[in-house]
Amino acid sequence: MSVLVVNDRYDFNSLKELLDTTDGNLASHLKALEKEEYMLVHKSFLGRKPNTTYQATDKGRQAFKTHLDALEQIIKNQKLTK
Repeated sequence: MSVLVVNDRYDFNSLKELLDTTDGNLASHLKALEKEEYMLVHKSFLGRKPNTTYQATDKGRQAFKTHLDALEQIIKNQKLTK
């Protein structure tokens, strides 16, 4: 989600390369994000080659922000206990 939140759209192959993951692993994670309506899938053709891009939804952006806020709170709590 971090890649999709800071970019308008990102294509499958670029995500795969950036995250250094397999097709199957990436596809399963993307499918889970799509199921939660955290992102939109855009399918098109570049010439004769299929091209799939992904775009974060407002719901996905908010969920990601909530996740980051929770992580920051955990970090703050750890600093207080030391």
